Amino acid sequence: MILKCVAIDDEPLALELLSKFISQTAFLKLEAKFSNAIEALGYINQNEVQLIFMDIQMPDLSGMELARILDGKKNSDKTRTIFCTAYHQFAIEGYKVEALDYLLKPYSYEDFLNAATKAYQYFERIKNAQAPKIVEAAPAQDYIFLKVEYQLVKVMLKDITHVEAYKDYVKVHLQSKANPLLSLTSMKNMEELLPSDKFMRVHRSFIVALDQIDSVAKNVIQIGAHQIAVGENYKEQFLEFLARWMN
Repeated sequence: MILKCVAIDDEPLALELLSKFISQTAFLKLEAKFSNAIEALGYINQNEVQLIFMDIQMPDLSGMELARILDGKKNSDKTRTIFCTAYHQFAIEGYKVEALDYLLKPYSYEDFLNAATKAYQYFERIKNAQAPKIVEAAPAQDYIFLKVEYQLVKVMLKDITHVEAYKDYVKVHLQSKANPLLSLTSMKNMEELLPSDKFMRVHRSFIVALDQIDSVAKNVIQIGAHQIAVGENYKEQFLEFLARWMN
């Protein structure tokens, strides 16, 4: 699989380096490069582009503004972004628009390749999910990886008791640790990561592990020392689960 790419940066040297790195990576194809995001947006609207490498601070239209525009379009998962910037303070905003990665200038080819490989793996998963299943599906993974501070942490599904929204982060509560893991991601992303037969969203701020529920009383779930209210919008689905649980 070859990913069609666009490079956007208003600094000529930075744009040339980015274009060079894309061109020397076997699974990437540089379709176009731009020094301004408005021109790039016009091109992206008219052409198939899977991966955008771009700076954040640019005149007229910033990289973050362009990412928000693209994130609001239908099928936004078909075009993803990797930010390349000299300013680390934009990292949280980058995750809000579901950027695949965040390269801090000056970055090496090794840094670039790691980010590009992450993008390749993302599109491989999308491709495999859309492909017709001819053979028996492989067993589901019993773990996920979470970005915690500046590292990826492997978390076993059976260790998770519940997930709690916390500002721009989520708290992942585990049986094996006294304190939850704090990960910079969204509840929506956690819903997609966690298997629906084992986890359920019961409130806009909570996802629970179904096999960790100790008791339920008056729409309040007890998991260990934690009491979690079932939100009004989630009651019907949770009551269906309870009906099956009690049979």
